[in-house]
Amino acid sequence: MQFDNDIENCLVVLRSGGLILYPTDTVWGIGCDATNPEAVARIYHLKQRSEEKSMIILLQDEKVIPNFISQPNALIFDYIKGIHKPTTMIYGGAKNLATNLIGADGSIAIRIPNDPFCRQLLKKFGKPIVSTSSNLSGYPTPKIFSDIDAVIKKGVDYVVEHRQDDCTQAEPSTIIRVKEDGGYDIIRP
Repeated sequence: MQFDNDIENCLVVLRSGGLILYPTDTVWGIGCDATNPEAVARIYHLKQRSEEKSMIILLQDEKVIPNFISQPNALIFDYIKGIHKPTTMIYGGAKNLATNLIGADGSIAIRIPNDPFCRQLLKKFGKPIVSTSSNLSGYPTPKIFSDIDAVIKKGVDYVVEHRQDDCTQAEPSTIIRVKEDGGYDIIRP
């Protein structure tokens, strides 16, 4: 089954510090081990993106969020469970991640995907995976695989075959910033 082959190939690449191009619950993403600063630097270089712009990480479920932020707010976990649209939460106090992935303000953007491929990959990898849109910096985010620039496809170490023929127009996630007082601001609806 191609799905399983893709997972195994991704694991080999991720464990060796490489980059993958993979489908997510939103748009196709460029990914790497979120704890490996050299791999993260390769994504910035490939996208021609400033390291001041942070990227999203994917986690397998909300139970592991406290491993990567210093002060989780329990109310946010209830909020996350009630969300049905892909939503990225920006938290302060990021930890245990590549330092060049953490925002200048100490924040990290985290999404729990509801996509079978991503969930299986995250479960088997056992670490957070970067998920940044598969476009060069300053260019529109590709809505389907065939719209991804050849520079991106050639610049990664493995391109997932699963869902390449899916022509469903994907949209980026909602982005919400969690405030220290437990409230939140909607950055992108």
